Amino acid sequence: MKALILKDADMVRAYKLAGAPASRKRAPGLPSLLRIIVNQQVSVHAGRAIWARLEAGLGRVSVETVLCASEADLRGFGLSAAKTRYAKALADAVSEGSLDLKGLERLSDDDVRGELTRVPGLGKWSADIYLMFALGRPDIWPVGDLALAVAVERLLGLKTRPGPREMEAIGEGWKPWRSAAAVMLWHFHKHALDGKSSR
Repeated sequence: MKALILKDADMVRAYKLAGAPASRKRAPGLPSLLRIIVNQQVSVHAGRAIWARLEAGLGRVSVETVLCASEADLRGFGLSAAKTRYAKALADAVSEGSLDLKGLERLSDDDVRGELTRVPGLGKWSADIYLMFALGRPDIWPVGDLALAVAVERLLGLKTRPGPREMEAIGEGWKPWRSAAAVMLWHFHKHALDGKSSR
């Protein structure tokens, strides 16, 4: 973040307006991947609520507890039918060894994406979020993230929301720290929304 602020006026402006973002680091492993699945296509508030119910219901989120839970149990904790299938598929993949979570730490970013996206329910966005927050990769830029695109549009004063190709080009200027740029932009976006809701 310091490197970005030193070299980029837009990041300086985002930092001055929103302050420093909190750490979003998560421990690598099945719980972090499952939480990414839970958070797909729901609000932050809804994702937190579902995750809290899942943790309370399972006692501890692990390969074993997910495998032992029935589909009805998982649905009762707030997972949709699709996310219930994804949770089971993820736990199966880890249990059977077709997804080696520990081994991901030794792979390149692209190879991690390749391994993760073989599991139902984990697309490129999910893989990028895991790379950023669980594996701590410094140069991940999830171009398909809507909130990130909105934040870029707002911060840069663009006339229209940038699509993935334009996002890719914009992100070039923040290499090799695009993960930090994304975190700052998400924080800037949240700050802007909070400001609107308080007025």
